[in-house]
Amino acid sequence: MKYFFLSDGWTIGRVWELSGLWSESVWRRKPQIEQVELFIWENGEKLCLYRVEEAVLMLEVKPSDRIQLEAEGKNIGQVVLKRLITADQAIERLCVKEEPALQAGS
Repeated sequence: MKYFFLSDGWTIGRVWELSGLWSESVWRRKPQIEQVELFIWENGEKLCLYRVEEAVLMLEVKPSDRIQLEAEGKNIGQVVLKRLITADQAIERLCVKEEPALQAGS
């Protein structure tokens, strides 16, 4: 299995495998992509952990309609995730505690 973190409010679009764009007619099924009930906070943003099957090479992610409306004028489009991580890398990220922002005058 492979893993990736996705910002809360973003959705998964197209999926690629080794031969190209994932074809449900060839595979006879959708790719196995599952949101795990774990997340991290990074720079004040909630990042949810997802698990994908080994055949997945990369994914397109894009902001949901709600996020898109909130960000109008900020030029947010879709992003392609090319670097999926291993289970060990996901665990390592989950174990890192985010340092609180320094307060002015401290």
